Amino acid sequence: MKLNNLPAIEVAQLNKEEMHNLARKTKVLINCVGPYELYGEPVLEACARSGTHYLDVTGESPWVQKMVRKYHSIAQDSGAIIIPQTGVESAPADLVTYALVKCIRENMAMPTKEVIFTVHEMKASPSGGTLATALGIFDHYSLAQIMQSSTASAICPVALPKTVSTTSLGTKLTGVRKVSDLGTLTTSIQGGADNALVHRSWGLLSQDSTKTYGPNFKFSPYMSVRNSFLGVLVHLGVTLGPLLLLLSPLRWLLKKIVTQPGFGPTKEDAKNEVIEYRAIGLPDGHTTKKAFGRLLYEGSLYELTGKFLAEGAATILQDEQIDAKKLGGGVLTAAMLGDGFIERLEKAGVAIQTKILNH
Repeated sequence: MKLNNLPAIEVAQLNKEEMHNLARKTKVLINCVGPYELYGEPVLEACARSGTHYLDVTGESPWVQKMVRKYHSIAQDSGAIIIPQTGVESAPADLVTYALVKCIRENMAMPTKEVIFTVHEMKASPSGGTLATALGIFDHYSLAQIMQSSTASAICPVALPKTVSTTSLGTKLTGVRKVSDLGTLTTSIQGGADNALVHRSWGLLSQDSTKTYGPNFKFSPYMSVRNSFLGVLVHLGVTLGPLLLLLSPLRWLLKKIVTQPGFGPTKEDAKNEVIEYRAIGLPDGHTTKKAFGRLLYEGSLYELTGKFLAEGAATILQDEQIDAKKLGGGVLTAAMLGDGFIERLEKAGVAIQTKILNH
C-alpha cells in the first residue's frame, strides 16, 4: 500500500530567516529542544511573529518571564497561541487548579480562596537533559532573577490581591504544613515554576465572570513527605541548594558526575514510572465543604509529556471555543485550553478527577 502523507524531516538553523520559514510551514510548532535559554527564543519568536501556534516543555521560569515580556503583545497581534511549560512543569498544577475552581464554582456557586497542591507521589528518574537544564540555569541568571521569576506576580498580567498571609510561622520556618486529606507537606522543588504559571492563569481569566478563580485566589504548591522531620530536611535542601549551586566549581563537578544529556531511564524502567498530584480547593465563603482533585499517570513521564503536547496541539487545531482563542492569542497557559484539553487527556489515559468533600 502506498502512503501519500509520510512525515517529512526538515533541517533548519537557529537564525531568524530559517526559523521564520519553518514556522510559516505549519499551524502548530512543538519545541522540545532545551535548554530553552540557549535554543528556545528564536523558535518562539518566529512563531509569535508568524501567527504560528507554539507549545514547549520548559521549566525555566526566568526564560518564560522574559518571553512573556518580549513576545506577548507580538503574539496577540499575529493571533499566535504561545504556551510554554506544557510538560510536568507546569501543566499538572495548572490543569488541576482549573478543574478544582470549576468544581467549586459549579457545585457551590463560590469563588476559590486557595488551592493547596502537592506532588503526592513520583516514581521516576530524571534524564540527563533535564539535569543539565536545572544546573545550567545558574550559568545564565542570578539567584535574585531566579527567585523573582518564581513569585506569584512574576508573569501575572494583573495586580495580585492584597491579602493577609495565613501561612503559619512554623510553616515559614520549617516548610512543613499538615493538611487534612493531603497529609504532611513540605517545600516543592518545582513549586516556583508552578506558582508563577498558575497565577498567570488566574490573571488571564480574572475578567471573565463565568470562569474567574476569584478576587482572593491563592495557589500554594508543596510536595508530600512521610513525616515532619523529613519535611524539614527537604525544605532545607530546596532552600539552601540554590545557594550552593551559585558556586561555579560545584556546578562544573555536578555536570560531570550526573546523568549526561542523551541518557536517562531505559524503556523498561520508564514503564514502571508513576506520578500523582493531589490538591484541595478551599471555597471563598462560609461553608465546611471543599473540593479534592488529583491527576494520576502510570507510565513514562516522557510519554506523559508527549500526551500533554499532542493533545494540546489537537485542542488548538480543533476546538474553536477555547479561552486561548477568545483572548486573541499571546503567551498563555495550558489552562487556557480548558475542558476540551482535559477531556482529550483523560481519553489518552491521564486521570484527572475532582469531587466535593463534606468535611
